[in-house]
Amino acid sequence: MELKELIVALSGLMSITGHEGYETDKLSALLSGFDEETTDKVGNHIFVKRCGRENAPRILIDTHFDEIGMIVTDIKEGGFLTVTSVGGLDARTLSSAHVKIYGKRVLDGVMASTPPHLSAGQEKKLLAPDELLIDTGYSKEALSELVRIGTPVGFAPRYGELAGDTLVGKGFDNKACAAIAAKALLDTPAADLAGDVYLVLSVHEETDRIGGTAVGGFAVQPDYAMVIDVNLGFMPGVKKSESVAMGKGPSITRGTIVNRKLTAMTEAICKREEIPYQIYISPTSTGTNTSALHLVGAGIPVVDVGLPLTSMHTYVEGLRMADAEALCRLVRAFVTDNEIGEVFAV
Repeated sequence: MELKELIVALSGLMSITGHEGYETDKLSALLSGFDEETTDKVGNHIFVKRCGRENAPRILIDTHFDEIGMIVTDIKEGGFLTVTSVGGLDARTLSSAHVKIYGKRVLDGVMASTPPHLSAGQEKKLLAPDELLIDTGYSKEALSELVRIGTPVGFAPRYGELAGDTLVGKGFDNKACAAIAAKALLDTPAADLAGDVYLVLSVHEETDRIGGTAVGGFAVQPDYAMVIDVNLGFMPGVKKSESVAMGKGPSITRGTIVNRKLTAMTEAICKREEIPYQIYISPTSTGTNTSALHLVGAGIPVVDVGLPLTSMHTYVEGLRMADAEALCRLVRAFVTDNEIGEVFAV
């Protein structure tokens, strides 16, 4: 499967935080080329590719698998649902969105809007997710048979392409990175690996700063790790100091919680392999799983890598395939770098 196709297929799976195992069979089918696949007690999906050598370094690649969404809070007359957000949902894009309701069967719905001429001067007010309604077309009685309080609701998986080989759609945060890492590992011959590689598609990142990565990291006990997450892509209205450019390669974070030596060696890989990359400065927490993973067990050396993404936490997130392909090359170069394995192997 080509990289673009895998990104769309993986991002289209339903994995709202707390429901990351909803389509495990489809996930397994998409990533069927690994040597091992397990799911731990908190729901992390762990895929292993072995190098074939005994006592080899253990390399962890973390890309969280959960996505933002909503959860049903009430069933109203006329077949309407009220919801609240799961994760940092951007309410500005919700009005009129097409959604999927994951009840006894998957239902379609749309976020209902009050016409401006009937909104009594409130049309300029930004409504929070719990102030909106989902229209299903069902009666309350029929809907109550299919949906219960606590049912997850996600965006419909629709994808498109813009100029500049730009993909747009839902769930790229962070399943696009999962697809990129998986593609890199599946395309790398086992004999080229610097060690056994554990790809952890971790849970609960969008709602918990610790998330499932702590459990995954403790189970794997890697010698070193790379956390890959999306990074805020620059667009008008966004500060350049808080974002990265689109189309200029993945970001590598320099900051207080990343391992400086591993970070420098990763940058050196990019220079040697002529992989475009950008430096991102994070003086405190990175806002990614790095914040939790580096403190697991006796401590894990971690490098933090980002995929530039626009319209984050909406259903029209955008990425450039040039950045995705550069990140794919970086992951492959990282897991095949024997020098890093020699430096960090315990």
